[in-house]
Amino acid sequence: MDLFNSKFILNEKRMRWIDYDKGISIILVGFGHCYGSLTGFGLHLSSYPFFNYFGAFFFGFRMPLFFIISGLLIGKSLNKKGLGNYIGDRANNILLPLLTWGILEVTLLIAMSRWFPGLTNTGRVGPKTYLFLITNPDVTGHFWYLNALFFVGTLYAFLKIKLKVPSLAQVVLGLALFSSYAYLYAHNISAGILNHVFEYYIFFAVGDFISKFLMDEEYRQKLASWKIFVLLLPVFLVLQYYCTGFLLKPNPDGMHYVEHKMPFLFLVEALVGCALSLNCSFLLQRYGRFAWLRVVGYHSLFIYVMQIIVMILSRVFLVNMLHITYVPALIMLVWTAGTVLPIFIYYFSLKFNLWFLYTFRKPKEFVVHVKKANIFRPKWALHQQQLQHD
Repeated sequence: MDLFNSKFILNEKRMRWIDYDKGISIILVGFGHCYGSLTGFGLHLSSYPFFNYFGAFFFGFRMPLFFIISGLLIGKSLNKKGLGNYIGDRANNILLPLLTWGILEVTLLIAMSRWFPGLTNTGRVGPKTYLFLITNPDVTGHFWYLNALFFVGTLYAFLKIKLKVPSLAQVVLGLALFSSYAYLYAHNISAGILNHVFEYYIFFAVGDFISKFLMDEEYRQKLASWKIFVLLLPVFLVLQYYCTGFLLKPNPDGMHYVEHKMPFLFLVEALVGCALSLNCSFLLQRYGRFAWLRVVGYHSLFIYVMQIIVMILSRVFLVNMLHITYVPALIMLVWTAGTVLPIFIYYFSLKFNLWFLYTFRKPKEFVVHVKKANIFRPKWALHQQQLQHD
């Protein structure tokens, strides 16, 4: 039984280092979501300060890395599809999952807060939250990322194709927008939907700018270097240690203190962290280790859109039904569930014609493959089927 379609994924012709990189990112993001989903329910999280420190230490570069990866691919996508099809694909692959799973999650939270108030720790979710998925993504928790990714990519592609803005100029524009974001937060001014567009445009632009190097096999082989790793690691550790000290101090911004109050330090921290993550991905590809990370990275978007729903339900099941309150066990179980179950749900949806939860257009060839593949069939059933066929 191949629940995660790993044979197909590992044999597919893909840029393996990108899947490695996305795998690293979504696992770190998942830990943050896991810790957040367990906070505020009477669990003794403070008795295990390591977990809070771990989340803070790896907080600063996780989301910028996704924007850099998306920027790395824009040139290739635009050359292949053109502007119109590129924007259409982003609406299909990003905007639809945002709306579908955002509406499902908001509906779940409204229902739970109304009928089971002790099971949620949010009092801000209401009918207006559906609209906020597009207009004010900060209110919708983790869905801000898909909102920003769609609009950043669309704006970047328009400027690149229609106005012929070169990649270096886009980086300069990204710095200007990042400076605007820093000014807005310093003066407590909210730009609504533009907050994260201004903040993350620079990372998308950096991704496109460095793509000419990272898409070249010769350069990638040079970057898969232990010398680079040894040079980056101490810088990364010092930066993360320094920034973590600010994040762990009581402050109204919580984990976003450096991001909001020291934005240019956050920019440096994020770029160094992304550089180290890319270097690790090249090394993993070079040695072919931890292939499961590639499988996780391949499904990163599907994991992301479902993760909070799965973690909330997992926490309710483990704590309220099984009465598990041992924090280390809960963290590992909820973290694992939030990574593994969304992949299972994705293939279950494809196999039983629920593909519209993820895409406007039915991926016919992939759906046919999933239905024929041995994803939900145990080995004994396959063996019995083979005996009957013989």
